[in-house]
Amino acid sequence: MDTTAFAPHDDFKHGEVTEKIIGVFFDVYNELGFGFLESVYHKAMLIALAESGLKVETQVHLPVFFRGHLVGDFFADIFVERAVILELKSASELVSANESQLLNYLKASSVEVGLLLNFGPKLKFKRLAFDNDRKRSRPKIESF
Repeated sequence: MDTTAFAPHDDFKHGEVTEKIIGVFFDVYNELGFGFLESVYHKAMLIALAESGLKVETQVHLPVFFRGHLVGDFFADIFVERAVILELKSASELVSANESQLLNYLKASSVEVGLLLNFGPKLKFKRLAFDNDRKRSRPKIESF
């Protein structure tokens, strides 16, 4: 596991939420282990996150803008506290395309923080952030 990803939650945007999510991620993995389909981990994470007191939504529609124009949309696997996108994987290894997928979600939406969680043979997570100040202007979305 990449221990460089750990830091006091005050150092990161939405750090307290992401710290709690990562704890739940470890709990789910410790209870279920490796080898299930992503859909099993998805359902387990929804249950465990809700039980931990976090507001959880699944398959949340997030619009994608280009130069202020709506050009598409995507659906976040799990959206926690209307602040953190979770992208779940159940693969033997994460590949750069997995990280790129989440980073593109952050770049294209008003969400600034995401966690890539892999329920592989070796538990792994990556925390990605992309500040809204670095994004091109996009229309305000009422729900965000």
